[in-house]
Amino acid sequence: MNLPTRPPRRSRPRFVLLVSRTRTRRDSVELTRPLLNPCLATAGALFSIGSTVNARWFAAVETIRSGMVRRGQTKMSMRKCVTMLCASCRRIKPSVLSPAQLLLVGLLACLGAKAAGADIAMLPPPANRKIDFVKDIQPILARSCYECHGPKKAEAELRWDAKDIAIKGSEHGPVIEPGKSKESLMIQLVAGLKGEDKVMPQKGDRLTGEQIGLLRAWIDQGADWPDSASLKVEDKRNHWAFKPPARPAVPKVKNRKWVRNSIDDFVLTRLEQESLKPSPEADRVTLIRRLSLDLVGLPPAPREVDEFVRDKSPEAYDELVERLLASPHYGERWGRHWLDAARYADSNGYEKDAARSIWPYRDYVIQAFNRDLAFDQFTLEQLAGDLLPHPTLDQRIATGFMRNSMLNQEGGIEPEQFRTEAMIDRMDAVGKAWLGLTINCCQCHDHKYDPILQREYYQLFAFLNNDDEPFIEVPTPQQQKKREEIISQVRELEDQTMREATHLTERMSAWEKEIADAAGQWAVLEPKEWLNFATKYEKQSDNSLMAGGDVKPGAVTHVWVDTTLTNVTGFRLEALMHPNLPYGGPGLVAKGSFLLKEFTCEACALHNPTVTNQVRFRRALADMEAPGFSITNAIDGDTEKGGWTAATVPVRRNTEHRAVFECAEPIVGFPGGTRLKFTIYQKHTSGDGHSGELDKESRLDCHTLGRFRLSATSKGAERWEAHAAGASVAAARRDEKDVSASPTDIESAPVRSNTSPSIGEPPTAARGPGALPEFKGFELRVDPLTAGQRKILAIPAEERSTEQMRDLFNAFRYLDADFAQVNKKIDDVLTNWPYTATSLVLQQRPVPRETHIFKRGDWQRPGEAVQPDVPALLHPFPKDAPRNRLGLARWLVDRRSPTTARVIVNRIWQAYFGQGLVTTPEDFGTRCEAPSHPELLDWLACEFMDSGWSVKSLHRLIVKSASYRQASRVPPGLLAKDPYNRLLARGPRFRVEAEIVEDIALSAGGLLNLKIGGPSVLPPISPSVGDTVYGGLSWPESAGEDRYRRGMYTFWKRSLPFPSLIAFDAPTAENACTRRVRSDTPLQALTTLNEKTFVEAAQAMGLRVLQEGGKDDRSRAVYAFRLCTGRVPTEPELKSVLSFRDEQYNYFENRSSAALAVAVADLRKVPPDVNLHKVAAWAMVSRAILNLDETITKE
Repeated sequence: MNLPTRPPRRSRPRFVLLVSRTRTRRDSVELTRPLLNPCLATAGALFSIGSTVNARWFAAVETIRSGMVRRGQTKMSMRKCVTMLCASCRRIKPSVLSPAQLLLVGLLACLGAKAAGADIAMLPPPANRKIDFVKDIQPILARSCYECHGPKKAEAELRWDAKDIAIKGSEHGPVIEPGKSKESLMIQLVAGLKGEDKVMPQKGDRLTGEQIGLLRAWIDQGADWPDSASLKVEDKRNHWAFKPPARPAVPKVKNRKWVRNSIDDFVLTRLEQESLKPSPEADRVTLIRRLSLDLVGLPPAPREVDEFVRDKSPEAYDELVERLLASPHYGERWGRHWLDAARYADSNGYEKDAARSIWPYRDYVIQAFNRDLAFDQFTLEQLAGDLLPHPTLDQRIATGFMRNSMLNQEGGIEPEQFRTEAMIDRMDAVGKAWLGLTINCCQCHDHKYDPILQREYYQLFAFLNNDDEPFIEVPTPQQQKKREEIISQVRELEDQTMREATHLTERMSAWEKEIADAAGQWAVLEPKEWLNFATKYEKQSDNSLMAGGDVKPGAVTHVWVDTTLTNVTGFRLEALMHPNLPYGGPGLVAKGSFLLKEFTCEACALHNPTVTNQVRFRRALADMEAPGFSITNAIDGDTEKGGWTAATVPVRRNTEHRAVFECAEPIVGFPGGTRLKFTIYQKHTSGDGHSGELDKESRLDCHTLGRFRLSATSKGAERWEAHAAGASVAAARRDEKDVSASPTDIESAPVRSNTSPSIGEPPTAARGPGALPEFKGFELRVDPLTAGQRKILAIPAEERSTEQMRDLFNAFRYLDADFAQVNKKIDDVLTNWPYTATSLVLQQRPVPRETHIFKRGDWQRPGEAVQPDVPALLHPFPKDAPRNRLGLARWLVDRRSPTTARVIVNRIWQAYFGQGLVTTPEDFGTRCEAPSHPELLDWLACEFMDSGWSVKSLHRLIVKSASYRQASRVPPGLLAKDPYNRLLARGPRFRVEAEIVEDIALSAGGLLNLKIGGPSVLPPISPSVGDTVYGGLSWPESAGEDRYRRGMYTFWKRSLPFPSLIAFDAPTAENACTRRVRSDTPLQALTTLNEKTFVEAAQAMGLRVLQEGGKDDRSRAVYAFRLCTGRVPTEPELKSVLSFRDEQYNYFENRSSAALAVAVADLRKVPPDVNLHKVAAWAMVSRAILNLDETITKE
């Protein structure tokens, strides 16, 4: 028997680990060291095991090698070695290693035979810079060490939050040896050199090589640990920023001639202490440009510069200051600073990032600065304008500060989750803008550095957690006048009708008795489940459902209700108002309108849902119907056409409405309970014959109910009388089939009949009372009054006010045929009601929300309930202040506040000098760098409050100081001693903000439109920019004067910030920003050279230079330079400009098509007597000068 031959086994190389016993040979160490580093680095790349690979892998190799030496082994199989190595590192499975990786591991293991001292050599190198304990080291300790060695737990008697304990060491001895990081136990433990079982931290992620390098550098530099960074809680309460500012005495200085006001005394005192002298005053050209850019954000025109330079009077500078402070553009400049902290944007954020209307808030801020609104009042209005006595429209708009939070409109979201996210954002904004504290660090736990408890965070949270989020209409003066005219006309018609109506009092009295019990006996149904794939609903305390999130066409809502009711005869659908809905609702979109296409119901046993019964409706009733949108459409079985809406007339559509659906047979109910499933179809298709009639201003095909509630009844009521509009109204429509149950010669009317006409029968209104078709069963009615009108009905007639009488009469007149004509006249008048711009605002809820501490910051894990209160480390809450947003605002601007005034004057100082007296304007806590001039900071804060919180007074004080007026040139010796100008021995010099960069270019080109306020605009943008935006980018470029508005009016889309602005570090508005970063990248130069707005500005500037710059190229070059920088160029600069101009002209002279492309965007703008080639040459010169660093720098 021949058996198959077994194939020979493939031979494989057998790697053997050899162990050297010459552990102390010097040459072995030297040879190994240069080889080991690249090998370990390669291992890190192959295995992706992070930046700590050197220490960890070498420690693993050393562990294996030591064990072999102890056991007398001289070799080990590679597979076993790899297994042991991978087990030591706990990150790599040996089965996934390739032969190349196995070879590398073997090489590492072989190299592990070097001396033990080489372990130290493998430590990450120390960071090559000066280490700041608070900024660099304390965050590492807090994140990685406090859990086991912190205030709540001190394993091995070691605490890393307390300087004296940490320096002393643990129960095992010192852990830090200042100046000797290699020998420090701390470094050896975090690097894993003491063995895998002892590596620190034991929990969480290990330190990276960069972090170990920072720790090493800190120790090597002496382990400097400021006492302020290691205070106990009781000591931290004595931190300078937690004490109210007290006005210090103005110091005396030697050089009194230099001093212009008290600011200079404080600055010069510090300079004299440092043996420094202030810089001389800047030249007048520099001063006017600096002042103009600082106070209005615009460069001065050459004419303005010349006038200021010629005016040698002592008052010239002060007069310039006052003129700029009085400019309407001052509010734009300083309002933009505040809008950063307010995180102003024109879109909602998140994925959908839909546009929002909140620009009236931006305009409010501009006007507040222009009229020098006292900052304490500015605070009250933004935090609680709606709660002030008799709030004005502006004061309500001011609460938009809180509404600038992002809003998620994605389908399927949890509304409460993102409402909570918005609340957290508002807390962060208040913390940064007023408190100057990182209070959001307390969202999950007590603050790691400042004495603020998590409980105190949520007590502050409770002040803000009690509001609805509506929008408010903001009419223009013209729109307001038109509205007042319409209201006057309607009142006149109503008054005339009430005077001329016969027996009105008796008729209304009889009507009131008739409808007294019309509300019927309804049981509100509690939704157990609900589903809508386009819109997210949330159950309210009254068992209504409130819509939110994304809105898509074709909305279908399913609602499941469990009930024990029996013999149910009908259901009621209430379309309810809510402040958060457009115009109050009851619809979610458009102007608050809605369209109910179809209403269905299914019933099944609660415990046996497999068999369902479709509920049939015999008729439907509504309190009001719009022409062509009868309630009968909602039960006709057609989910595509028709539908019911109550009104399409402005004003009248934004009221609550009710519809009743009567069951053909009572729903007996099931033993153990009944489950009802309601389906509400709300699609409004463009194929409908009434397309566009529902809301002519809306093109959405989804008019979803914003808030609704379902009820049921088991009882019937007496039959309604027929509508009394008269047979004459309906006679002409007797042959129509799709008729409404109410007259259609007026916009809408309440339905008083509870029957639906059969096909071929005349409309109900054509029949007389008592002529209703006969039917069996209960007959239901619809309450024709709103909840507010029912309250009026309960007031005795003689005690009602004129307005209350008018309100009831308005309900009555639509139910009486005698008023049909006047109703039509009033509706015609209301049709002209102008819709206005809107703005997002806050409105306090009538019933407070309960605020809980979120465990670990998780909104789904509410803990203990808390009441509104303030952190104990700050001043006490005023005894007479309400525990709401108004009380919080008053507390913030209380004279005893240690933070508010300091924070504001510090940010204003930062805007002038590039950095604040405290370099972290958002954080005045114990981790902040000490103020460069603490006495000056307190003096300014007190001066600010004593001036009545006048921001303009503070500006005057700063810009009139000698400190501000210094030249910005830096002598070499000063640069070495004070590179960041913390001592203020020179004037400020830094690049202007992103918006001002564009303003300078448009101003130089003569294109800048100085219109103030209004809706945001859409400047030119590259078509490809929107390719990555959800759903594409709709960006119809603004035309006419809006094309060249100031940068602050550019539409700000959070998911796609305007490219040229974001290139110059404009904040994204995703959170509050009190300090813009200032980067310097090639992209910025490319932006000013090639971005469309800058190109068009350069083209306009080139043409302007030719027309206004003089008769020769030399004068034109000077003019171009002055338009951009304010000064006359030096002779070498002038030669360079002229040489470049000649070069460009020579190029374009024989290239007309190229010249045309470069010269102008529109050939019609070039006068016929201007040479196109010269325009092209000067356009290129303009692009070059606009691209100068000096052009966009404040000197």
